[in-house]
Amino acid sequence: MTIPSPRTAAGLRREHLHKYVAWVTDACRDPGTRSALRAGLRRDLDHVRPMHRIVAPWLPRHRRVSETEERAFYLVASMIADRPRHTFTAEDEPAEAPEEAPPTTPAADGPGAAPVREDEDTWSERWGRSLGHCLAQAVVEGPGREREMRISNAEARLHLLTRQSAAGLHRHLPATVRYLRQTGIDVDWVRLMEDLIAWPALSGRISRRWLQDYYRKTNETQRNKSDQADENALLDNAP
Repeated sequence: MTIPSPRTAAGLRREHLHKYVAWVTDACRDPGTRSALRAGLRRDLDHVRPMHRIVAPWLPRHRRVSETEERAFYLVASMIADRPRHTFTAEDEPAEAPEEAPPTTPAADGPGAAPVREDEDTWSERWGRSLGHCLAQAVVEGPGREREMRISNAEARLHLLTRQSAAGLHRHLPATVRYLRQTGIDVDWVRLMEDLIAWPALSGRISRRWLQDYYRKTNETQRNKSDQADENALLDNAP
């Protein structure tokens, strides 16, 4: 008989955040709720009175919640609501929380074997897509000249965000999220909330992850296109 391992505090928090994002998205189908949440964009916690009745019940109750964590709940709710009503359709349901991964990556068979490295898809499925990954998607999925314009725009936005304090992030993120929405890219709200909550203590590490994800994905796409071009050239020159 296999005894399931207990869920960690981090896993429970991710599950709660997934439920919160799903609930806010569903609640935004109501015009009054959506208007109340959207009014909180770029405002501090003392000037978002209409939001409290919606967001406050979802704040963690079993421990003291920092102002940074509170602001993450409010900011993400306001950015989710910052969309036209018709976009909140029955099909627009956030993905369910993935099963919690084991705390360490399993090692390959054999004594002293190196740990197994996870590829980008596995990492994204388990931990979510960072903001850098989302901005890279906006770049690589744009056609022709539009892609060139997106590269300049996305890089500028990303570098601006990584230089911000927590308060600065709250001022600048809504514009970046709108930009992503206009390019057809969805934000991973749970991953973004976790990064916002941890920003005061881990901003350097999170910034590094955003930048690495961005350049890894954009460079991978360019490399794949070059490989495809080389393959096509060989086929064209084949006897």
